Amino acid sequence: MTNLSSPRRPARLARQLALAVALASGTALLAVPGFTDAAHAQKKKKDDKQEAAKAAYSKEFVAAYTPLETALKAPGADAAALKPQILALVPLSVSPDEKLAVGVMMYNTAIAAKDPALQLQGVELMLASGKPTGDDLGRYNIVASQIAGQLNQYDKARGYLQKAIDAGYSAPNIATSDLQLSMAELYFSEKRDQEGLKYLSDAIAARKAQGGAVDEKWYRRGVSVAYAGEITPQVYDFVQGWVADYPTPQNWRDAVNLTRNLNEFEAPIMLDLFRLGDRVDSINAKNDYVYYIEAADTRRLPAEVKRVIEEAFTRGVIARGSDSWIDEQYKVASNLIVQDKTALPVLERDANAPTAQLRTVMAAADGFLSYDEFGKAAAFYERALGMPGADRNLVLTRLGIAQVGLGNAAAARETFAKVEGPRAPVARLWTAYAGQVAAGAPAAAAAPAAGS
Repeated sequence: MTNLSSPRRPARLARQLALAVALASGTALLAVPGFTDAAHAQKKKKDDKQEAAKAAYSKEFVAAYTPLETALKAPGADAAALKPQILALVPLSVSPDEKLAVGVMMYNTAIAAKDPALQLQGVELMLASGKPTGDDLGRYNIVASQIAGQLNQYDKARGYLQKAIDAGYSAPNIATSDLQLSMAELYFSEKRDQEGLKYLSDAIAARKAQGGAVDEKWYRRGVSVAYAGEITPQVYDFVQGWVADYPTPQNWRDAVNLTRNLNEFEAPIMLDLFRLGDRVDSINAKNDYVYYIEAADTRRLPAEVKRVIEEAFTRGVIARGSDSWIDEQYKVASNLIVQDKTALPVLERDANAPTAQLRTVMAAADGFLSYDEFGKAAAFYERALGMPGADRNLVLTRLGIAQVGLGNAAAARETFAKVEGPRAPVARLWTAYAGQVAAGAPAAAAAPAAGS
């Protein structure tokens, strides 16, 4: 199976986002447009209002800011040593322009001093100035979120990131979906996996409600986190959506395998999972075929066992004559099929009798399913549902399989939705497959057979 999980790591939102935001690079120095002009404006004529209005800086602020700016630009300046003087400017920063200027100075100094806390304070002051607008507003909020995440200030990081999302910020290499995934990552970095998964799940639901496509990265990340933490049933929510929207052979293989890995299914449940795996081409190893044959039981489902073994031979997964046990099962299955087909009409007659018992009805249903007679199989499963002692979840699962075989995907999905208990994860995968059938996938890519 593809390695979907990843080790936990400290919050490094800049890396998680992989955003090419200039500020977040840690090397992008900012300038303060208009500051020099504003300083000179103090010397201009009082009636030159238009020039003086370029920026609002008080005399006191200019007097404190200018020499400090000069000191910071001097060769060999000790940025860390000048930090107290920068902080002393904050109380003098009253106007929006003054706050922006100090924020920029803080940010630039913090880069040289490798002081992320000061860097964050600088960005926050820039935002508090109200001067950044448009794309800059979204960009600065992302930077604030990134730095806060590095400092493990997760609530603050989420708050700034949400502002960027609410503003609809995007760039050529940054989509809104990237920001939403990063929001979930903040929860995961804080080891609040349940909340992160819920955020991601809600985002997926909202996107679908709007008729939009869901980025596969959302599904894969949800599957990865939920699988690594064995968080159920959420892992199955993400798995079902993943293969429904991105039904590639590899994705199906991963989905089937992780469902097996997370559970210790009994043979009847494993059989129905293998049946699905066979349809979506996720069975490609000798051990898988061996387990499938064992779950099917050669003496109960000879036709299915024979077909599965022949498939393994054809694919070259198992060479003829290379395994004595496989050869024996193939021989037994081949000999029993004639007898099995002869007995089926008698079984049908007995199962249709008004006095038929549950065991007979289920045997007929399973028998007809094994020979692709889906209509008869579905009718017997439906009858079994109303009989005392029936394993409702088993019957519903196989009724859904028969309905998929009939091409009735809508009915199959309704049936699978009723399955509860240990079979629920398997039913959910079958639900996703039923959606593929509805979209035009072959209804019987591999003939299923049944047995308990």
